[in-house]
Amino acid sequence: MSGPEPLLDVRDLSVAFSAGGRQALAVDKVSFSVGKGEIVALVGESGSGKSVTALSVMKLLPYPSASHPSGQIIFKGRDLLGASERELRGVRGDNITMVFQEPMTSLNPLHTIEKQIAEIIQLHNPTSNDATRKRIIELLTQVGIPEPMSRLESYPHQMSGGQRQRVMIAMALANEPDLLIADEPTTALDVTVQAQILKLLKEQQQRLGMAVLFITHDLSIVRKLADKVCVMQHGKIVEQGPVERVFAAPGHPYTKALLAAEPKPDPAPPRPDAEEVVRANDLKVWFPIRRGVLRKTVGHIKAVDGVSVSLRKGETLGVVGESGSGKTTLGLALLRLISSDGPIVFLGKSIQGLKFKEMWPIRRDMQIVFQDPYGSLSPRMSVADIIAEGLQVHTPKLTREERDARVVRALKDVGLDPETRHRYPHEFSGGQRQRVALARAVVLEPTFVVLDEPTSALDMLFQSQMVDLLRDLQKRRDLTYMFISHDLRVVAALASRLLVLRNGKVVEEGAAAELFKAPKTDYTRALFAAAFKLETAPAGVVSQ
Repeated sequence: MSGPEPLLDVRDLSVAFSAGGRQALAVDKVSFSVGKGEIVALVGESGSGKSVTALSVMKLLPYPSASHPSGQIIFKGRDLLGASERELRGVRGDNITMVFQEPMTSLNPLHTIEKQIAEIIQLHNPTSNDATRKRIIELLTQVGIPEPMSRLESYPHQMSGGQRQRVMIAMALANEPDLLIADEPTTALDVTVQAQILKLLKEQQQRLGMAVLFITHDLSIVRKLADKVCVMQHGKIVEQGPVERVFAAPGHPYTKALLAAEPKPDPAPPRPDAEEVVRANDLKVWFPIRRGVLRKTVGHIKAVDGVSVSLRKGETLGVVGESGSGKTTLGLALLRLISSDGPIVFLGKSIQGLKFKEMWPIRRDMQIVFQDPYGSLSPRMSVADIIAEGLQVHTPKLTREERDARVVRALKDVGLDPETRHRYPHEFSGGQRQRVALARAVVLEPTFVVLDEPTSALDMLFQSQMVDLLRDLQKRRDLTYMFISHDLRVVAALASRLLVLRNGKVVEEGAAAELFKAPKTDYTRALFAAAFKLETAPAGVVSQ
């Protein structure tokens, strides 16, 4: 006797992209189902077709060259691939919602957070302004936004990456959908908030009987959250089944490799006589809170509040803390990409207060890999042009052939095929775009690189490869890294020294190995416990 009909039934789905008169399959005859109240995880390496599969469910593929040579997507008994645009508009945002991987590209930079969430609520369930505002505050509270009332008038750029992701989740849950598609929804979140979000999704799923299609590269999340897992490689599902069975006895070689992958702890300490690269004393970055018709300043958000930091040549400083703790703001301030108060010294020269033209020759020696690679890559430029842009600015005497040779070398350094350099960012997966962003930074051979969540979009296999790559680049080029991350396993693998931030202040700092073994504050202990709970701690790390 057959069981109940699944809520979502994907049958022999193929997705093809046309280029140069040829057609390439990104998804090849994929079949899986999601039952009511079930959580199904799609896992696999970057570029395996996970996000393309998820976007196909709502017919949201943003590529004109995309087509579906075969397959059906049956939702509540009807095929969405054959549905009209009008029918789909009624389904999207109400019956099926989605949390996208990169919130900065999904949120409107010109509208406040309140307006964007209200738009979702009013479109499908019109209600009074007071009721809508009450619902928005409730949603922001549920997803862990502190002081939600003070955030209603905030714009996306005024929030941290993790906070923006939480806003996206609030928008997706606003109308209590039947199916939530979550594309790496916890990628930008620190471990404590990640646990909150996973708990929230689980609670909502159980309360509403909501189904979840969860796309992720983090197998620890799959183990804790999902009922069923589908493993994708090269556009195909190579293995699927209950999480317990697949994790306990994987049958496919790729699944076995994925489960065995783990960054190897081997942080490189700087030479004892290494010169100081960058130093800041009592650094402050305060953002004004303005209210009323006249937009008077009524307070400040103290993103960085009296932080002192120093890095030496060849050193990796890990900066950790919950979302909104000031990690990214600190990195941007050290690079003079945002205004700050307090002295900053770079390679022996004071750079605080330097004008734009005075900073120009220094820029080559300080680079950044941003948290959101898609938002930082121009959609109108090819990958080759994106990587070569810095070379054109800082080394204008290079010939076109010399620039192209350096671009090819940079792409090889980060593990990308140089033959793909004439493609555009939207033709790459999230993890591949992260590698492009890294190639753009290292092609200039800088001294100091701020790495803002460089492994957040990568699966476990590529995380290990990226850690090895960063180590290799550091040794060959004597690079100094500020490594900002919420993934403490990767931090333990790379950082020789650790800085723990909370609410813009330093909670504790010191040698990474010592802090991991014996954290001194309750906050740091809670942070480590959230990261390594149910995990195998890296060598030298004691699970709390």
